[in-house]
Amino acid sequence: MAVRLEKHVAGRIEDYALIGDMQTAALVCRDGTADWLCLPRFDSHAIFAGLLGTEENGFWRLGPARPEGAEPPTADRRRYRGDSLVLESEWDTPRGTVRVTDFMPPRDGAPQLIRIVEGVSGRVPMRSELRMRFSYGRVTPWVHKVDNRTVAVAGPDSVWLDTEAETYGQNLTTYSDFTVAPGDRIAFTISWQPSHHEPPSVPEPESSLTATEEFWHDWVEQCTYHGPYREAVVRSLITLKALTYAPTGGIVAAPTTSLPEDIGGSRNWDYRYTWLRDAAITLSSLLRTGYREEARAWREWLLRAVAGDPENLQIMYGIAGERELGEAELDWLPGYENSAPVRVGNGAANQLQLDVYGEVTEALHLAHMTGLTRNDYAMGLQLKLIEYLEKHWEEPDEGIWEVRGPRRHFVHSKVMAWVAVDRTIKLIEAGDAEGPLERWHQLREDIHRDVCERGYDPERNTFTQSYGSKELDASLLLIPQMGFLPPDDKRVIGTIEAIQRELSTEDGFVLRYPTEGDDAGVDGLEGDEGAFLACSFWLADDLAMIGRVDEARRLFEKLLSLRNDLGLLAEEWDSRLQRQVGNFPQAFSHVPLIDTALRLTASGAYVG
Repeated sequence: MAVRLEKHVAGRIEDYALIGDMQTAALVCRDGTADWLCLPRFDSHAIFAGLLGTEENGFWRLGPARPEGAEPPTADRRRYRGDSLVLESEWDTPRGTVRVTDFMPPRDGAPQLIRIVEGVSGRVPMRSELRMRFSYGRVTPWVHKVDNRTVAVAGPDSVWLDTEAETYGQNLTTYSDFTVAPGDRIAFTISWQPSHHEPPSVPEPESSLTATEEFWHDWVEQCTYHGPYREAVVRSLITLKALTYAPTGGIVAAPTTSLPEDIGGSRNWDYRYTWLRDAAITLSSLLRTGYREEARAWREWLLRAVAGDPENLQIMYGIAGERELGEAELDWLPGYENSAPVRVGNGAANQLQLDVYGEVTEALHLAHMTGLTRNDYAMGLQLKLIEYLEKHWEEPDEGIWEVRGPRRHFVHSKVMAWVAVDRTIKLIEAGDAEGPLERWHQLREDIHRDVCERGYDPERNTFTQSYGSKELDASLLLIPQMGFLPPDDKRVIGTIEAIQRELSTEDGFVLRYPTEGDDAGVDGLEGDEGAFLACSFWLADDLAMIGRVDEARRLFEKLLSLRNDLGLLAEEWDSRLQRQVGNFPQAFSHVPLIDTALRLTASGAYVG
């Protein structure tokens, strides 16, 4: 039978589901297409890169067969099975109903993506279309049979396909056409293995499914939050766990690269690395919801990553602590909805961002305060970080948003330097460390005075993005949350209200800072971007802190409504296009969701 590969177009960002094994992750669209998968790690080359290209760059579609030339049908229903990362998608067709269950079992051997087709009613013709392309869609592997198993090999990589269904190859694609009736269960599994190794073990899909469900349910049972927003909090926690690289404890910011902040634009970055800032705030949320083991693993990752060179702290590392993250462009990929360039690696790794010292110190302080086992090296690291800040806090930096323009004296960076000194002073005063207390008291006072004098605009009653600037910055919303000033301080209230006036979109969400469209703005980049979801959650937090709890609750629940049907959030929200933008799912969006839910629950702001 002649088969023509239909052109596949990537879905909207919110059309995707996340599945993963805590070492890598796949994105599966509503039509049953896995468009993104890097093997064997989050930061490895993709074997499915259709998300950033075309059908030529690799994908795996599994769903009801359709007439030649017809669009693949989207699932009528999909959900995660309970509190897990097991995805179920169901299609109602003229011939009956079929269910596909997708998951990646927590790994004790080769990484696997397992897809189980189950007949629900009637007799439904199905098709699997598997087009593997290694090296981000650039390399066509050699596909052949070995002992009734299909293997694709290119260079150091091999991917093995196991299924009881009959398969055949055409158009450089592996197909399977079959029909399912009620009670039928047909499994497909792909497993990655270094090409010079022996073949991976033949998978056991059904027992793997049971073990995967049990893993996630047992993990979720540790959650100590039982408030009114539990569903949203638990789904966010599962997402954060899925973004954790289990062998080392490193946490990726997102499992994707180059999903655009501006559709059709060039604000496209690789987020498959561990930002100290993102990981530190993730640690904070995990600790406050009962997950101490993840906190311990992250602290060990941090100590290994920074070991031997704490004064040259990078803002990000590879998931095993790698320092070299050189940035490159993949010019054979057109980008998501033609948003070019597609980038891998991240040149921001070499930036100076002084706020990171504050976030790391805050995380270490919280871990200590919540009873994590004492680690003398962690204590020593914290003191070394303050010694570095003592010499360098007065320098300009690139700031929290990684601007690619000139360095500035960003107010948020100075505030977080103050946080680092403040938390270390508290550690010393509690008798848990030794240091020059009087000298650091003076340092804390000097930083505070400097920010209040040089980073505050008395005419407008607001702090500004940087010393001497008129622009605002949503990171200023963290001033009361970090304890730099009390929530009822008139300067705090003035800053919150100024951000609402000048950085809010029509639908009430918050931009990070002003951008300049076709002209390069403060960040040195052309183009605009969507509302930054983390900043919008920060605003809800601040509103609750200054007593406007009803307004905070309304904003929070409006933000919850932006999640896709599976509870997932990207980095930003495009108010003009009414869609999610940026890398997906984004840890930096799910962490403040958890934090705001905890704050609103504690304030009694929920109205059922």
